[in-house]
Amino acid sequence: MRFILIFIVIVLLVGGCAEKKLIAPTRESKIPQDILKGTPENDQHPPILHSTEYEQPVPLAIISTAGAEDSPFIPEDRDELYFMFVKDVREDVHIQIRDFVNGIWVSKKINNAWQEPEFVQLQNSDKLALNGCEFVQGNEMLFCTAREGYTGLHWFSAEYKDNKWTNWKESDFPTEYDVGELHIWKDELYYHSNREDGNGGSDIWMLKRINDKWSNPTNIKAVNSEIDEGMPYITSDGKEMWFNKWHKGSPAVFRSKKSNEEWQEPELIVSSFAGEPTLDKEGNLYFVHHYYKDNEMIEADIYIAYKIKE
Repeated sequence: MRFILIFIVIVLLVGGCAEKKLIAPTRESKIPQDILKGTPENDQHPPILHSTEYEQPVPLAIISTAGAEDSPFIPEDRDELYFMFVKDVREDVHIQIRDFVNGIWVSKKINNAWQEPEFVQLQNSDKLALNGCEFVQGNEMLFCTAREGYTGLHWFSAEYKDNKWTNWKESDFPTEYDVGELHIWKDELYYHSNREDGNGGSDIWMLKRINDKWSNPTNIKAVNSEIDEGMPYITSDGKEMWFNKWHKGSPAVFRSKKSNEEWQEPELIVSSFAGEPTLDKEGNLYFVHHYYKDNEMIEADIYIAYKIKE
């Protein structure tokens, strides 16, 4: 559910910042020592698995820290796991933006094992930015950002060139579409929005690419309800839509399958503070799990539910 991206509804104006040299510290070195690390043993609201297709979800060890890992995304054409990191969810966004450890990180899979994550620089070293909502396809990244010199939240793009992300620039969609977090599959762009003519709350919508422009917003009525749906992820074959939906007081992961070119009734996969989903090439399910203690979020981890082999 990307709780740590609370700036998505905040109007932010940052300016007059002193020049800074960007140094990428380790995530662990920046996490306050008083943060309680969430574990399956002390979790007051552990994830609940509702599918026989997967093993019981567990934290992804090399990714998860006492800070907040959120917004996981695995591109279909890259052995990489992108996620957003915030060292301390208790800090206001105006404080978070001033620490370069906060933002998008990436772990690469080598010999079938995820490696130590690296910071993804998407802003000049003398400017401030807080980046998230990443979507990667080929050598292009779309991401949402609150950054120095801009008011509010914007979509930006970046190009992967010479082994780094560069050429970042503003790539906002027409305001009338109200494009939230998204996934592009071929010439279809799925996203969530609370725009008018929906079923209530935040719904999942689709745009079509026509003459190199996104247009014709369509409500995906089969998966939407009067409560919030969001964070869609489309499998590489286009036959499954994974997304978040509110279930019994907290976010849960649902899946809709496509049959005869129509999305079907969603099925519950994981509940109890199970946030944004993504899948790897083997079909393993990754999602963010938020740890709550006494009704207050203390941190978030990336969890994995391994697909049971037939």
